[in-house]
Amino acid sequence: MPRSAFIALLASVGACVVPAFSGGAGTASAQSLTATPAGTLETQGLSVIIDQNQFSPIFFDEKNAGIQIVLHGNRLATDGAVRLDPTPEQWARVPAFVSRTKGSEPNQIVVRSTYKDMNLAYAVKVTAEGDGFRIAVDLDQPLPASLAGKAGFNLDFLPTAYFGKTYLMDAAPGLFPRHPTGPMAKDGSGDPLPMASGGKSVTLSPEDPLTRVTITSDQGPLSLYDARNRAQNGWFVVRSMIAAGAKENAVVWHVRPNVVKNWVREPIVSFNQAGYTPNRPKIALIELDPKFKAPTDAALVRLTADGGQQTVLRARTQSRGRWTRYDYAAFDFSTVREPGIYAISYAGKTTNPFRIATDAYDRIWQTSLDTFIAEQMDHVGIREQYRVWSAPSHLDDARQAPPNITHFDGYKMGANLDSPFKAGEHIPGLAVGGFQDAGDYDIQTPENAAVVRDLVWARELFGLDWDETSVDEAARAVEIRKPDGVEDAVQQIRHGTLQLLAQYKVFGHAIVGIVDPALRQYAHLGEAGSQTDSLLYDAALKPAERKGGTSGAPDDRWAFTTDLPANNLLVAAALAASSRALATSDPAMAKDALTAATAMWGKQQRGIAKSGDGRDDSSSPRSAEAANVAATIELLITSKGDKVYADRLRQLLPVIHQNFGWIGGVAVRAIPFMDADYRAQLAPLVQQFKAKADGDRARNPFGVPISDGSWAGSNQVVSFGTSMYLMHKAFPELIGTGYTLDALDYVLGRHPANNLSLVSTVGTDSKLIGYGHNRADYSFIPGGMVPGVLIVKPDFPELKTDWPFLWFENEYTVSTTSAYILAARAAMAAAAEAK
Repeated sequence: MPRSAFIALLASVGACVVPAFSGGAGTASAQSLTATPAGTLETQGLSVIIDQNQFSPIFFDEKNAGIQIVLHGNRLATDGAVRLDPTPEQWARVPAFVSRTKGSEPNQIVVRSTYKDMNLAYAVKVTAEGDGFRIAVDLDQPLPASLAGKAGFNLDFLPTAYFGKTYLMDAAPGLFPRHPTGPMAKDGSGDPLPMASGGKSVTLSPEDPLTRVTITSDQGPLSLYDARNRAQNGWFVVRSMIAAGAKENAVVWHVRPNVVKNWVREPIVSFNQAGYTPNRPKIALIELDPKFKAPTDAALVRLTADGGQQTVLRARTQSRGRWTRYDYAAFDFSTVREPGIYAISYAGKTTNPFRIATDAYDRIWQTSLDTFIAEQMDHVGIREQYRVWSAPSHLDDARQAPPNITHFDGYKMGANLDSPFKAGEHIPGLAVGGFQDAGDYDIQTPENAAVVRDLVWARELFGLDWDETSVDEAARAVEIRKPDGVEDAVQQIRHGTLQLLAQYKVFGHAIVGIVDPALRQYAHLGEAGSQTDSLLYDAALKPAERKGGTSGAPDDRWAFTTDLPANNLLVAAALAASSRALATSDPAMAKDALTAATAMWGKQQRGIAKSGDGRDDSSSPRSAEAANVAATIELLITSKGDKVYADRLRQLLPVIHQNFGWIGGVAVRAIPFMDADYRAQLAPLVQQFKAKADGDRARNPFGVPISDGSWAGSNQVVSFGTSMYLMHKAFPELIGTGYTLDALDYVLGRHPANNLSLVSTVGTDSKLIGYGHNRADYSFIPGGMVPGVLIVKPDFPELKTDWPFLWFENEYTVSTTSAYILAARAAMAAAAEAK
């Protein structure tokens, strides 16, 4: 359950699996696979991706590695590799990728991998064969005795592609269950047993031509497992054991995905699901299979009160070229300004409706603030009418993490604890405020700082006058949909500030964060209040024993307390900003926040501001130099231009020049408090950044930076939209509003793979199965923004709509959502400027 790599402070910047559109019946074609220069095997309707995506060195099994099958536009198989468990969990052992080369046979790809410390090295040969492919595993040496009976070849299949469908193990029939039902080993291990085993051949969903796959084994029998019996994020696993003594052809499979003859993916018409204000540009994008015979025009239809449709515009589409594996066309309906309910008609299909209205964006950010951000609050109980999101959580925070460890979630602690507490000792004062970072339950300090900063900026720049939530910090009680007369944004700024100040008061510096000590505890799904017993750990008690306010359960979260310059400066920036927001409602806390910010900033000016200085044992290294600019500017704004901060900012201009891509939006906020020379120095940087942004925009049809890393990039997109609006306001002669509106369009539906709004419940059709605390229920948290579309290398854009457990596409994060709130308000302002 990892998190985004960057927070917004340092950033510059459709609904179901697509059904088949087939020109033929549901029968397999005789098309053979062909190796591509990218190292995949391809034919119309089928892609075999072979180790272009590797297992993670930190988070291990992310379900995007090894041999993968994209069949009829759906990545339905993954992780084809030698594994040491029949149903591996996320942190189970994974092989290390060594190399991928062309094989000696035609249309053959050979991948070498290793479990180095277990003396297991092997090659997997994937070869086109008839209307499918052959997998052969060759070991460098026979299995070590320690791995005999453990190592086998696995291929995982997407559960939601097979729920309610059948399978055949040889001739024996079975059913893929919607909910895991065992069988389980009776030895107390918790290990799943096979759903079916002993056959030489297994066919998945013989009744469905779109998902039917047959695997035949030459060496040993096959087994079929439901890995959800081990963990909710498990897939259905086909497995063959590697026999003791086997070496060449230790496993040989013949894989036959059924490919519907002449299958062509249906077009996806993507647009802003929240709709459009009358005067702004309105351009939908159409994602096209290159084999699809695309019409050259599209129509905008208006929906009438009697259910009818009136065509109000028919226009030619404009090519946007090829990006990844698809062609794109644009449909411009900007000339239509009359308010109403509309839809787009293309290629015989009509989209879901959307609005054109002056108030189209009036309610696109509030749910993110009053529901999602509230649901992520730590150390309080959260209720919404009849629903209890959480009892008061983590009241036993926190124990000192030990030295010299790397946590399974990426946190690191060096030899120096930077703390007055001994390893394992309770740290008083930390069980207040803060936000649980993501679909897990940890407090990541830099992300909490980002939430505070984003909400302060949104209030100051655009206004967040909204009150739907009651917050009683003393009673640790939060109630959604119960106004209490105080702005929700102010209450959330205060809640975040409580935790940031607590860290400063205890340690004199910011810490990396607070996280669960044990993997089983960390993998908790459900309400946060039950993750710990909220009683302080006492080692003298037995595990189940309780005495007073203590217990023998070592479930208290660990505090990772490394003193990092970047984190100190990010927190200083957030506290300086919060002091402005809290000045009226809580002047005492505002004063404390400013005092802490000033002290932390001052300490860091004494020789830390060079890149790479100091240890960085955090899970996501951050630039102390860029953070120093941010903190200096927040203190400059808070002090209304104090010469100390203005002078320091001028000294930091080389840092701004070097890092403008990350901190340009931050840098321009200082212009009203600096002299004319400061603005003059930023002007060419803005011009250069615009040129780069225009170049990046030209590389894809969506007009925004699209991440090609291991985490999808909605945070990058909204941060880009905010930064460009800030530059627009500072340099209107250089930067227009189109960048910001493109960013809003992207996250609210105009993106690859489908046309769903990436913000749950915002827009007419949105992401309603997300990776949040309630993901085991295939549900969502209103207002949370998911990461969005991942580019599965080499060229497959993906956003699973019905499977919540891919964190890199579906995991809500608190700082990503606060970044969305800020970007949404910026986009509303940009739309208001349209003539």
